[in-house]
Amino acid sequence: FPFRLFPLREHGMNWRAKPLTCQEIQAFRKSKEVMDRFICAYELMLGFYGISLVNRGTGELQRAENWRERFENLNSFSHNNLRITRILKCLGEMGYEDFQVHLVKFFLTETLVEETLPNVKRSALDYFLFTVRSKEKRRELVHYAWQHFKPQSSFVWGPHDKLLKYR
Repeated sequence: FPFRLFPLREHGMNWRAKPLTCQEIQAFRKSKEVMDRFICAYELMLGFYGISLVNRGTGELQRAENWRERFENLNSFSHNNLRITRILKCLGEMGYEDFQVHLVKFFLTETLVEETLPNVKRSALDYFLFTVRSKEKRRELVHYAWQHFKPQSSFVWGPHDKLLKYR
């Protein structure tokens, strides 16, 4: 039957692919072989996007050598944003919440600070940011985004009064 490389507990665009059950997620998470393959698939997709996984333990990322060419692809084809959202959600399902944080921060940095991915900015703010499971880490990322958003007065992803007092 059809399967997804990054399965979720919800239906996606492929109507034939069945959503995961909680029992399946637990079985995957207990299998070293499955989790090793999951990280290999994650690294493969990161490479496609021009990103390298620097540390398999922490999820730390950096631009890959071919980042310019791959970022051009990301800027040109918005369907990649759906896949990235799916990958982020799956990272959370599989227990890689720290990896979520690194990937979202990577995209926030590239869109808001480096301005290399202008066509990904909206997805990074509207979707990627809110896949992060940890409320505390999500708040930190919203604050980071607010700090780098221009103009700051147009930032709508969090209340300005709370963002001013954060930390």
